[in-house]
Amino acid sequence: MASRSLFFRLFSLLMISSFAFVEVAMAGDPDILTDFVVPQNVTNVDGSFFTFTGMRVLVGSKPPTAFTVLKATKAEFPALDGQSVSYAVLEYAPGTTNPPHTHPRSAELLFLIDGSLQVGFVDTTNKLFTKTLQVGDIFVFPKGLVHFQYNADPNNPALAISAFGSASAGTVSLPSTLFTTGIDDNVLAISFKTDVATIQALKAGLAPKP
Repeated sequence: MASRSLFFRLFSLLMISSFAFVEVAMAGDPDILTDFVVPQNVTNVDGSFFTFTGMRVLVGSKPPTAFTVLKATKAEFPALDGQSVSYAVLEYAPGTTNPPHTHPRSAELLFLIDGSLQVGFVDTTNKLFTKTLQVGDIFVFPKGLVHFQYNADPNNPALAISAFGSASAGTVSLPSTLFTTGIDDNVLAISFKTDVATIQALKAGLAPKP
């Protein structure tokens, strides 16, 4: 498996790619009339305000045991507000998936740093587009479309970085949205052409563990 230092060597390439992506994409964020946006509770703005240190936990970290996401959106990094850009680092343990989901306010540009990934999205005509990515590949998931990633390797983890053309792209996870938000069992059973017992079993499987 490639060293985690590869993450840092390739990160600059991702930055160039992602900012180019932001320039050509139609961002979901409104334009601002100032250079940047300062939260009301911030009184002293210096270089630290424009620095995000949350990714330092990746340095020297052990391989993941589950699928994990480390985000740098305006929620975690307030300096991004109004800048129409954000990042996410995605770590995939062997055999794990990032379940089908959408980002309502941005396309996603995924850069594979380590391992391999099966990725895909479904367009509005219900056509599925899939590809198996290798290290160094970049894949774009169009704005608002259902998409997924899967590390099919049973032995090795995978690592990717995603760039978004919004400071808050949003994530709508289909499994969680459908089965953990209180939608009536009968509605789901009819929609999926199954029975209520099956829907209840799915809900139980997705319920938060105590």
